[in-house]
Amino acid sequence: MTPRPGLAFVSLILIAGACLLIFLVLLAGAVDGNPLDKIYFLQADTSGIPNAPVLSRWTFWNICSVSSANTNLCPKVHPAFPLDPPSTRNFGTTQDIDVAFIGTRKYYYLTRFMFAFVLISLFFAVCSLFLGLFALCSRIGSFLSSFLCSIALFFQTLTAALMTAAYVMGRNNFRANNQSADIGKYAFGFIWAAMACLFLATVMFCVAGATSRKDGGTYSRRTRGKSFFGRKKNTRSRGSFIEKQNGGV
Repeated sequence: MTPRPGLAFVSLILIAGACLLIFLVLLAGAVDGNPLDKIYFLQADTSGIPNAPVLSRWTFWNICSVSSANTNLCPKVHPAFPLDPPSTRNFGTTQDIDVAFIGTRKYYYLTRFMFAFVLISLFFAVCSLFLGLFALCSRIGSFLSSFLCSIALFFQTLTAALMTAAYVMGRNNFRANNQSADIGKYAFGFIWAAMACLFLATVMFCVAGATSRKDGGTYSRRTRGKSFFGRKKNTRSRGSFIEKQNGGV
């Protein structure tokens, strides 16, 4: 029995898990409620910055302050919200901002592109999830699902790399300016875990397709072998019957 359905089913679970993790990070800052109000990329002490909260948390949509229950308090949403403290998009001042943030747009572009890439990754992951239903009964479905999942994996890897680069450097900049800062463990964990799920799903879809082909080829060879020997046996039987007739005559 081919293991394709089992491998495809596990792959679907992994892709569904990756989509869920991506959705949780995407919705943080835009939707209130547990556990979304505990998800953020970077938290920093901004008490010395004018017009900034005591603690600031960056999400995909805004800068959130922190409540007494250690949850996000987020204002209006702005898609692809960047990490750019001195600009008007964040605090609009250079007072008590580390010099590494000033005069550069590196962090701006890293975090803006990160938002675009995660949306592309989510789109292909969802497509792979639905197409993966055909992988339960079709070898072609397995390979097509693997192809779409690999595209999602590519953009999710870019998202994880940009996120890590931008916010780890941002954390280090705040700390260098004697401001406490930490990266968000949930956002980082979910993004990297989603990438791992997509990687495993891609590999398992490929294995499902390849295994099905191998099993099918073995079955075909066995069938052809039986037919060949069957015909050979029948030929000999007919030859023996003719010889007996000739001998009788």
